[in-house]
Amino acid sequence: MDVLTQGLLGGVLAQAVARKEEKKLATFAGVMAGLLADADFFIRSSQDPLLNIEYHRHFSHSLIFVPVGAAIACVLLWPFLRRHIATGRLYLFCLAGYSMSGILDACTSYGTQLLWPFSNVRVAFNIISIIDPVFTLIILGTLLLGLRLKTRQVAYGGLTLCAAYLAFGAVQLHRAQTVAAALVMTRDHQPTQYVVKPTLANLVLWRSVYVHDDRFYVDAIRVGLSAEAQVFEGEAVAKFAIHRDLPGLNPASTLHADIRRFMQFSDGFVAFDPTQEYVLGDMRYSMLPNSAKPLWGIVIRREQPQQHADFRFFRDRSQTVRETFFNMVFGR
Repeated sequence: MDVLTQGLLGGVLAQAVARKEEKKLATFAGVMAGLLADADFFIRSSQDPLLNIEYHRHFSHSLIFVPVGAAIACVLLWPFLRRHIATGRLYLFCLAGYSMSGILDACTSYGTQLLWPFSNVRVAFNIISIIDPVFTLIILGTLLLGLRLKTRQVAYGGLTLCAAYLAFGAVQLHRAQTVAAALVMTRDHQPTQYVVKPTLANLVLWRSVYVHDDRFYVDAIRVGLSAEAQVFEGEAVAKFAIHRDLPGLNPASTLHADIRRFMQFSDGFVAFDPTQEYVLGDMRYSMLPNSAKPLWGIVIRREQPQQHADFRFFRDRSQTVRETFFNMVFGR
């Protein structure tokens, strides 16, 4: 999830194992350890734009890396806290704070390499958005109340609420998948790939993307708390095939390798942007949940096959897009 939520969760987890007199130091150490996992954001290269997305949520989010990450956080914090806390207790708080970073990110739709180095599969449970203000407020309230009351029960209660919210996300995902499956049946399609994922900052509106006959079909599905589900049918676009769409591209070229890297990162949900020439986009993400216009992608320059592809974002914050999105969320 977002960096703020990761840090806050780390603080609450540290509070859950801290004694009353340790709450402030434990909270600080847990927050810092929770933030450390996302330090992979700084792994980047001006020469290779894809390096950042390749290593984001990589080894630093792996389950096997948790004790190592906690040790790094402990070493970084030790010069500042050594006069106030024993090394073993500091490591415990860092371990608690770091422990759930990868798992929480895996609950989103971005994909997290939880099983590295044994597997490069990006795990994505798709039960919560990368940014979810309700979840963040639960964590923030728990952390502040825990600092005030200084009892572990506050942390236990807040973490239980978080687990309940994630369970609600799983229920909503199942409801959206059910509607998506019914929609596919009405079209008499046979999907070879599909994903249903939450849209930004809510568990009401979901994006459905599936492949039938080498075409992506994109739709928005609204599953409210009690009302009947709504479907906002969207666009369709041809699935990208490197041998068909870029014939003659040298398999040994840098561009060919970058396209393969981007396809792996995007789990194969790749197509040309219907609104921009030679922009290869990740079909899992868009500003509008029923749009085939990608949120990000790479620019294909066939005349420069030995140059790295440029990775770009295509955010559209226009009033029309905002109004359309909120109308879908609220079922208008």
